Amino acid sequence: MNFARDVVQAAEPGKLALVELARDGARREWTFGEVDDGAARLAGWMLARGVGRGDVVMTLVGNRPAWVMAMVACFRLGAVVLPCTEQLRPKDLAGRVGVVSPVLILADRRNAGVLAAAGLEATFLDAPGLFDGPDVAPAAELDALDPCLVTFTSGTAGAPKAVLHGQRYLTGQAVQARSWLAPAPGELVWCTAASGWSKSARNVFIAPWMRSAPALLHDARFDPAERLELLEREGVAVLCMAPTEYRVIAARVPLRRFPALRGLVAAGEALNPEVLRAWEAATGLPIRDGYGQTETGQLTGMPAGGEIRPGSMGRALPGTRLWIEDGELVADPATVPTFFLGYLGADGALTGGPRHGEPWRTGDRVREDADGFLFFEGRTDDVIISAGYRIGPFEVESALVEHPAVAEAAVVAAPDPERGSVVRAVVVLRPGFHGTPELARELQDHVKGATAPYKYPRLVEWADELPKTASGKVRRALLRGED
Repeated sequence: MNFARDVVQAAEPGKLALVELARDGARREWTFGEVDDGAARLAGWMLARGVGRGDVVMTLVGNRPAWVMAMVACFRLGAVVLPCTEQLRPKDLAGRVGVVSPVLILADRRNAGVLAAAGLEATFLDAPGLFDGPDVAPAAELDALDPCLVTFTSGTAGAPKAVLHGQRYLTGQAVQARSWLAPAPGELVWCTAASGWSKSARNVFIAPWMRSAPALLHDARFDPAERLELLEREGVAVLCMAPTEYRVIAARVPLRRFPALRGLVAAGEALNPEVLRAWEAATGLPIRDGYGQTETGQLTGMPAGGEIRPGSMGRALPGTRLWIEDGELVADPATVPTFFLGYLGADGALTGGPRHGEPWRTGDRVREDADGFLFFEGRTDDVIISAGYRIGPFEVESALVEHPAVAEAAVVAAPDPERGSVVRAVVVLRPGFHGTPELARELQDHVKGATAPYKYPRLVEWADELPKTASGKVRRALLRGED
């Protein structure tokens, strides 16, 4: 198998593959032939510089065709690609590099500053010869368990983990592409997830292309009114957004019908019933929810054309075996075509992957109704899901205690009407410091500078001490108001 050959190169060269909307307002259409040629020549450039099968290549690029072609070039070579979101900070980038040791970093020049601050050297994608060089790399013959992709978890009790996926992750997207995302050939798909996230790796272009559908790339910040304007102007047929985006748009701008739109899907967190009702009343379309993890890929979805159960994340995807054990969703890895190979350690060893006959415990509390529809109820651990981002408290706490005013800090989720949850920090100050609004803003800015900005605590509270167990562990459940 080889995704670059079997999907991209095998497509009709003249058919539309990408619609690019750049930050400066420029618009361009890219055919499969153009994407294939650019990716093959970039792969040839990489091969000539010693990048080979199994080598890790990191990307730090926005939602641009250059990022897509870099991904496809890695797939073509059999290299392992680590896509990173542009929101990462120097410490985040240095931590990822320390784990996966990439042989090459491909980046947008606008990220030069953060890379330099992390002590990293990159090749910028506007350099001459990358996409139009004379050498075209052949497509490698790959097996299902050959590695292809690294994505990082949010981190719960420690640093984020490097999740290694095999080639089967790419081919396995055919299941959700057919039954959940479900574009028809030629229909424009817009998955708004920024490059570097698990959902972007599978639904920005991989799943659409497996259905011979073009993908929209919008390299700009989220703007509710603009989002609706582009939906109409570009004739988007299938829209995939985070639940928070659906919530914010419904709250801030009037919804309406869109002539070309025929599918709305969401994943990442539960959707509020009032948001579901607002979108369906205005557009005539239900939002079909789905569920997956970085490690598993998508596991459930509300099928296209099937019964819709409001508030549900659907049923198991075809062929996937799921069940509930002590309130926790559990999967049979042997039935999940996109299941990961393991966590990649700094020594190159794999840990935590599928073991023969052992189930995968998702760590998510889920209930099932009498008809088999699944409903997300929360995490069994302390991961915070805010605006679709999964945020581990450890990283935020670590950033906070680096500040000279902070003696201890604990981070938990707090409910929020738009984002679902926000990060709430409970801080114990060192002697001589006082909890003021000015210090709270200073701590927020400190966290934004130390780690990805979306992780900063929107709520900062002060405490004389943190509730702890006899062994000294912080009792986050008490901070959340749980018994």
